Amino acid sequence: METQGPFDIGASDLPLPTSLQVAVQHGEVFTRRWIVEMILDLVGYTDDLDLADMRIVEPACGEGAFLAPVVARLSASCRIRGRSLLDASHAIEAFDLVERNIERSRSVITAQLLDEGWSAPDVERVVRSWVRHGDFLLQEPSPGTADFVVGNPPYIRLEDVPDERMKAYRRSCSTMGGRADIYIGFYDAGLRRLKQGGSLGFICADRWMRNQYGRGLRNLVTRGYSMDLVLSMHDVDAFEEQVSAYPAITVISRGTQGAAIAAEAARAFDAEAARRFRAWVAKPGQDLIKESSYHAARLPHWFPGEDSWPAASPARLAMLEDLSDRFRLLEDQTTGTRVGIGVATGADKVFITRDADTVETDRLLPLAMVKDTTSGKLDWGGTYLVNPWDAQGQLVDLDAHPKLAAYFDGHREALSKRYVAVKQPARWYKTIDKVDHKLTRRPKLLFPDMKLTIHPVLDEGGLYPHHNLYYIVSDAWDMRVLGGLLLSKVAEAFVEAYAVKMRGGTLRFQAQYLRRIRVPDPAEMREEDRVALARAFEARDVQAATEAALRVFGLDELPD
Repeated sequence: METQGPFDIGASDLPLPTSLQVAVQHGEVFTRRWIVEMILDLVGYTDDLDLADMRIVEPACGEGAFLAPVVARLSASCRIRGRSLLDASHAIEAFDLVERNIERSRSVITAQLLDEGWSAPDVERVVRSWVRHGDFLLQEPSPGTADFVVGNPPYIRLEDVPDERMKAYRRSCSTMGGRADIYIGFYDAGLRRLKQGGSLGFICADRWMRNQYGRGLRNLVTRGYSMDLVLSMHDVDAFEEQVSAYPAITVISRGTQGAAIAAEAARAFDAEAARRFRAWVAKPGQDLIKESSYHAARLPHWFPGEDSWPAASPARLAMLEDLSDRFRLLEDQTTGTRVGIGVATGADKVFITRDADTVETDRLLPLAMVKDTTSGKLDWGGTYLVNPWDAQGQLVDLDAHPKLAAYFDGHREALSKRYVAVKQPARWYKTIDKVDHKLTRRPKLLFPDMKLTIHPVLDEGGLYPHHNLYYIVSDAWDMRVLGGLLLSKVAEAFVEAYAVKMRGGTLRFQAQYLRRIRVPDPAEMREEDRVALARAFEARDVQAATEAALRVFGLDELPD
């Protein structure tokens, strides 16, 4: 028996997503004409090209918001060159799942072409060829056949898609992992359709650039494509109806990553602002532009890798990319600098105590807690870890520690229920993480997990961090100098760009975000800068730390 592949199921045989069923009854959200015209200009679909010999794909055409401008440009290109409309029979591929949309799209472009003077038989023939009823994500693979892919992919929640159709989508589009929304599949399939040098231009939600479910797509883009332009339009009236989709225009081409543009549009961004923006894009030379309705920056390249891409103003992104090109990562083998997290126990109520008589003295490890760091100076509150680990990283023999044995035995039921104990019943009293006793003695910078601003606190040595604290140790750095650098708004800018921001603006200072920070070589720093950073750290003077950091990084200012 043959295994059923993703293309063995006809799109009509699968139930429609709930959102599309609703769309048939209540209408849909369409992209404004001036937005479409801007996207076509940005991908280079212009009538100065012989468009009849090229192919443009519209994956979800709706009622023709993209098709009408596309056909207008294709028609003008044919007229300029004296070509027959039939020469362009294969110049457009447009798909939609909803039959009513197919009929409406065909009607709109038919009337448009007839008004432009093309013959009715030719018009009927090409329109039937161009606009097709079908699911773009379930078409037979035809990689490398399109010069352009443009559109506004549907944004449909995972739970609104019937299981069978979603399974078919996942088989067809390898980047649709986890809780990926449907638009991820449209990026996947659209990018694979591109010829070398071809361009995709979508207006779509931008969450894939940072969310976990976008990791596969970011990896795909990094491996074979160039992220050419991102125009964030969260507050722009880009659609015919009001929607909350956090949209951005992205232009991605097939080929080696080149220069990129990061831009952000304000609420006032309109057709005239779009015209000025396109003119700026088309004329390299000015690296930064800031108007009341938009601001943009040219970057030498986009941010590589499948990890979350940064979110910041264009000028801030340009600064981060510049620093990333010129300076090393904070965590670095050369300097022996390492970022880590404190001990996780799986049962803090048992393993953490303030009673110094609970167990043998040598089984109590002084523990640094978040509340000990509040003032910016480490103020130990007398909390201990009931420590089951010896200096060699082995579990201690309970027979040799009768008070510890009695204490753990009194909590045996709770400890044994933990996943780590279920997996290793003989080691039922272990903490989730081993204790590294060398870490206790080392000077280290501690960072609370959640904070409004970056908050490095120095432990001179003697405490072990709790799992709500992240730490930095180094063989080469003076911890006060590094602390001053990390207290600065320059360091905070890295975390702010990459980290998840909680309600109220609280940032997560987790290891993966701290590792994004770039730092200079400590051996190459000027003595006056080292002194200034150390003094700023001791005084908790963020402004002084930022001024010194700007000098160290060779920056005139910190962009907004």
